[in-house]
Amino acid sequence: MQDVMEFLRGRRTYRRFLPKPVPEEVLRDALEAARIASCGANRQTLKYVLVQTPSVVAEMNRLVRWAAFLPPEQGQPKAGETPTAFIAVFQDESLPGVNDTDAGLALGSLTAAAWGHGVGSCIMGAIDRPAIKTLLGLDKQERLRLHSVVALGYPAHHSRVVPMQGDDVRYYLDENRDYCVPKRAMKEILLGEF
Repeated sequence: MQDVMEFLRGRRTYRRFLPKPVPEEVLRDALEAARIASCGANRQTLKYVLVQTPSVVAEMNRLVRWAAFLPPEQGQPKAGETPTAFIAVFQDESLPGVNDTDAGLALGSLTAAAWGHGVGSCIMGAIDRPAIKTLLGLDKQERLRLHSVVALGYPAHHSRVVPMQGDDVRYYLDENRDYCVPKRAMKEILLGEF
């Protein structure tokens, strides 16, 4: 097993993928990781829809926005670079205790489990929620609020953490079209030690 910190440094966001389907068992592992993630008072308010049929994946690709900090010609996956699966994450508002902390924990577990199989991911919030609910046949389910979708596939690029220059949080592409993700230095985020 690789070092956990090395694993976490590699588990970045990926936005260009190889045209290779993710096996069903890998997608199920990612869903299982989300299912068993910690959540407040063990309320388990999240529900999921797995999208892997190529025609539905293609339609989903039209309903999401990629890489806000990059020009569309750089941030948008080109033909042959799109994800091969999505997982839609819903919050069931008929259950008590719906919150974004639980969604974050589940998304972290889901994407980590996928990365354990070499599958990259992109958690997406810039999405057409009404159209996606309609696409997935859930538009009449008012209790289900679409939180986010996770794009999944085998990465066609590298993504790495780099030191932040000034206060510029914008990620960028290097000369190889690999993603560089600026992070604040530890001395900037650690407020104290007692």
